[in-house]
Amino acid sequence: MKTAITYGTFDMFHIGHLNIIRRIREHCDRLIVAVSTDEFNAGKGKKAFIPFEDRVEIVKACRYVDKVIPETSWEQKREDILREKADIFVIGDDWKGKFDHLSDICSVMYLSRTPGVSSTMLRKIRASAPDE
Repeated sequence: MKTAITYGTFDMFHIGHLNIIRRIREHCDRLIVAVSTDEFNAGKGKKAFIPFEDRVEIVKACRYVDKVIPETSWEQKREDILREKADIFVIGDDWKGKFDHLSDICSVMYLSRTPGVSSTMLRKIRASAPDE
């Protein structure tokens, strides 16, 4: 049984999020998703539109996801992989090469993102839309 783990903010859950989760699941029998906490995002200079607790519930509801854990720091990935016995670490290809150092404990896979959609793009569209 293969276990994969991935990380992300998963703000404003959209088709790109669903596509990458679905594609990860094609490579494993069990999928763990680490969702970035609001505090961790603040430390990165990011603010999610959807609160952490809601983002966790949305990701948990996805049929491809078996377990959701909080992402609270950059450093936790190695410990999470070992604790969860993950065989594969998967992340979007915009991070290509950044997590190769984890290849001593699992396979590292970078998947392409869905073109034309991102939470950043959706926030920009929302900010420019007139209030209703």
